[in-house]
Amino acid sequence: MENKAKIIAVAGKGGVGKTSISASIVRLLVENYPDKRILAIDADPAVGLSVALGVDVKLTLDDIRMSIVDSVENGETREALELLSEARFRIFDALVEMPGFAFLGIGRPESSGCYCKVNSYLKEVIGILANSFDYVVIDGEAGIEQIQRRVMDKVTHLLLITDQSKKGTQVIGTIKGVADDLIVYDKIAAIINRMTNPELAEFISVPGVEIAAFIPADGAFAANEIKGKSVRELPADSIMLNGVKEALQKIEIL
Repeated sequence: MENKAKIIAVAGKGGVGKTSISASIVRLLVENYPDKRILAIDADPAVGLSVALGVDVKLTLDDIRMSIVDSVENGETREALELLSEARFRIFDALVEMPGFAFLGIGRPESSGCYCKVNSYLKEVIGILANSFDYVVIDGEAGIEQIQRRVMDKVTHLLLITDQSKKGTQVIGTIKGVADDLIVYDKIAAIINRMTNPELAEFISVPGVEIAAFIPADGAFAANEIKGKSVRELPADSIMLNGVKEALQKIEIL
């Protein structure tokens, strides 16, 4: 079945504001499309997206995976179909309904005893689940392999996030190369976050990737974080939100 959802995967170098940008995307989608179904998936083991969106997570996908693995190890051999239907049922338990969006946490990175069968079931279930939504935003850990392995291998929009450093742009260039081999995407773009000098923009480029926005360093956003507030509490005229909005317009999401 063809997936009707627009699936936005956010990847990039660690520590450049990737999760804050993912949370801003979710907020802007909720504000602009109040009648649409929006799913936020936290695929980063650091579970930062739940904090950035003010979500209290009780059950993660990894909890479900481990409970299925445990039951198989305890000698309860079950058919694939039964496992899949249980996983599907339990994933709905893990979904947290928030005002305007739903949230799913993936949990820890795969631990020892990585049961590929269970993982592929869960990935399939996420694919089925995504069909119930209009927009899916995935906040992945640094790199792209884990999005492909643990969540899905087809996304519609791949957004690569970096800071203004040469190393950062090289990292997302590498991620693009890996993504080209691993996942299918329709559109790709980059966001350069925490720009300190707009005049440096002309020196920043990523081969084969359009830069959809240069976002200046945002003091109000930093203060918001220090106070422990979520991205949903940022003022509407925030530099971060405006930059992300510009990027989403460029890639025709807004």
